[in-house]
Amino acid sequence: MKVLIVGSGGREHAIALSVAKSPKVDQIYCAPGNAGIGGLAQCVPIGAMEFDKIVAFAKEKEIDLTIVGMDDPLVGGLVDELEKAGLRAFGPRKNAAILEGSKAFSKDLMKKYHIPTAEYENFDDAEAAEAYLENARFPVVLKADGLALGKGVLICENLEEAKEGVKSIMLDKKFGSAGSRMVIEEFMTGREVSVLSFVDGKTIKTMTSAQDHKRAMDGDMGLNTGGMGTFSPSPFYTKEIDEFCMKYIYQPTVDAMAAEGREFKGVIFFGLMLTEKGPKVLEYNARFGDPEAQVVLPRMKNDMIEVIEACIDGKLDEIDLQFEDNAAVCVVLASEGYPVAYEKGYLIQGLESFEGKDGYYCFHAGTKKTEEGIVTNGGRVLGITAKGRELKEARENAYRAVQWVTFENKYMRNDIGKAIEEV
Repeated sequence: MKVLIVGSGGREHAIALSVAKSPKVDQIYCAPGNAGIGGLAQCVPIGAMEFDKIVAFAKEKEIDLTIVGMDDPLVGGLVDELEKAGLRAFGPRKNAAILEGSKAFSKDLMKKYHIPTAEYENFDDAEAAEAYLENARFPVVLKADGLALGKGVLICENLEEAKEGVKSIMLDKKFGSAGSRMVIEEFMTGREVSVLSFVDGKTIKTMTSAQDHKRAMDGDMGLNTGGMGTFSPSPFYTKEIDEFCMKYIYQPTVDAMAAEGREFKGVIFFGLMLTEKGPKVLEYNARFGDPEAQVVLPRMKNDMIEVIEACIDGKLDEIDLQFEDNAAVCVVLASEGYPVAYEKGYLIQGLESFEGKDGYYCFHAGTKKTEEGIVTNGGRVLGITAKGRELKEARENAYRAVQWVTFENKYMRNDIGKAIEEV
């Protein structure tokens, strides 16, 4: 079969690698792709938001399955457009992708269906938000309602910071139209865990757990980013927690979306906080996480295409989802200055070091192929992933592998997965 993947980051590279393993797949295309994905697929110069061009290309090439990796096209309704054209697509339709597209919607859904989450209020007026903050308990969390590349969250320690945050989000539009509405919620403490899941509208099957590192600098300092690295599984995510979440969070979320007439087929990413009062939902995403996909998918034993087709056909209950009994760590190599300002176009050396090395992966995120070679083309450049028998070994392997690759202004965190050593 012919498969089209929509997106251009490390997540899409991880998806492409999983798809390429399936004996069912003859040809992979990626729109627009990147230099690394180009080793597995034919990259086509079509942007992820160019819906008409994507549909036309899929029809022309007689694509059997389109996998939409990115949040923007999902929230924008690309799956709906593909289905209208009679094409098979994986990912939630527009009315279900709102689970990620609007934080206000998802918070209201959780409140209505008694799904554990932080206390909150929604605001579409800056003055009302500021008035609410006068009596708030600090710290508080401010969230832009819409998509903001994982960066639209501000943790404010006091009233002054919070009022400045409201101004930044709602008046200065730091995150664009995503800040037209805003959520103010209580600050929760505990271990963060990410759990990805496959969903077919009624059945949900969770993947192995992971933990992301959002802050730009060591020690969880600096600005929020799209993710600086991750590890899987989380040693803090126990069997008891999994059972609680399935009963009170995972299945209730799928059922709630169905009850609202928003049947969800695709991947739901659950961002959880393991609080003293039990697990609570921090956020939902409507697709594979990035960089979580880079540690979760390499550990999946199943044929990716079989799982995806079961989701589309409502037969996920027939799938026995299995993962390797090992661990993986991903360290993101970024451009110095990310997530604010950084330079691009530097030659990347050492990529060939990963060839033929089992258990080591170099996922491309912001890269471009030029006549001189592969160069940096984004804030997050590469995701270096390594497996190990357990997390400590995987971490050692990943940090050994980051030394194989060099480029000017290379930057990374040195403490990805360090929490593992505390267990």
